[in-house]
Amino acid sequence: LRGIGLAQVRANLQLIIERLQKAGIHIVLAGMKLPPNYGPDYTEGFATLYAELARRNNVTLIPFFLDGVATKPELNQSDGLHPTAEGYRIIVDRIWPILHPLIDRHAHAP
Repeated sequence: LRGIGLAQVRANLQLIIERLQKAGIHIVLAGMKLPPNYGPDYTEGFATLYAELARRNNVTLIPFFLDGVATKPELNQSDGLHPTAEGYRIIVDRIWPILHPLIDRHAHAP
């Protein structure tokens, strides 16, 4: 939300992914979306970079971490950005189908 250039955001995330993969860590990339006040070019570019990075690096993607919670005042704290306890329950319900198989796979790995 700081309006950092998309090339820099992409480079920063790519570096993090590379370092984690080198350490043997399984990555789940949690995508985000921006409010429209950043302008259509920046907002659309930001929205696509997570899927691009996930594809390029063969990592699991949660397309939008706040899906079902963002923009719903009753599910967010007074700052309008951070979810309430109920908001987090919804987030967990939505990401669990993505995380559960990964946890099971790693729990049963030799």
